[in-house]
Amino acid sequence: MSIAHWLNRTLQVWRPQGADDGHGGQEVTYVRQADDVRVKVDQPTATERTVGAQADSDHTHDIFLLPTADVRRGDELRDGGTDDEPRDGEKWRVLFVVEPSSTRYRKAQSQLIQGEGEPDDG
Repeated sequence: MSIAHWLNRTLQVWRPQGADDGHGGQEVTYVRQADDVRVKVDQPTATERTVGAQADSDHTHDIFLLPTADVRRGDELRDGGTDDEPRDGEKWRVLFVVEPSSTRYRKAQSQLIQGEGEPDDG
């Protein structure tokens, strides 16, 4: 059984890519990947938030994906909208991806990245 009918959003996948800066360091830029992913974005439960706060976690959202989605730790998932419906775009940094014992889905535990001056809806 697939979870595809629950995946109600499409997000862009942006992957960090490092390049030498010429001074012994690295400059990181994010490169959009060819394939967008269908997702369901959930806020963690009250229990998960409590446990996360006790562990000083940055986890703010669970993002459910198809098991074949190429999403990795460190990626950014961005809601850029579509040509018909552009958006300012929320974005999340993927903290890690887990694959439950069921192979029906994967879950990316993520942190909402807010732009300067945005309200903290958490």
